[in-house]
Amino acid sequence: MAMKEAFFAEFDHEMATTRKLLERVPEDRLAWKPHERSMSLGGLAQHVANIPHWSTVILKQREFDQADAPPRLAEPHSRAEILQLFERTTKEARAAMDISDPEWMAPWTFKQSGHEVFTLPKAAALRGWVMNHGVHHRGQLSVYLRMLNVPLPAMYGPSADEAQ
Repeated sequence: MAMKEAFFAEFDHEMATTRKLLERVPEDRLAWKPHERSMSLGGLAQHVANIPHWSTVILKQREFDQADAPPRLAEPHSRAEILQLFERTTKEARAAMDISDPEWMAPWTFKQSGHEVFTLPKAAALRGWVMNHGVHHRGQLSVYLRMLNVPLPAMYGPSADEAQ
């Protein structure tokens, strides 16, 4: 099996789970924060929706310097806006993943103002910066939703709110 096939299976599964959670974000609570230093619900949901974008950055470039990052996205105004971003970034990410095994193993470097922070094979960078990072923030989002009494979907088995 080609590496891309394994990544496609994992990516598709995780993105379907993420979409179920994003669909539950209450539109009238986008500005809500559990703490003054926390991201807003809308900001966190948008961040989760934008994480697949990193697939394209990792797989189409040899390196990325955080100093060259585009400005942060403006706070979203609707759940539809968040879902549109998610649909676009996942579609672009999946297209970027259609590469050969040697390309998956090519090095990718993350820099900060010209200073190398780390270099990893693209497969490892994608797993860390997209898959693991996405699951981490999806967990945060599920806590936000729980605090707002929004029923959670089944993710890796039944949730307390619905059976698988």
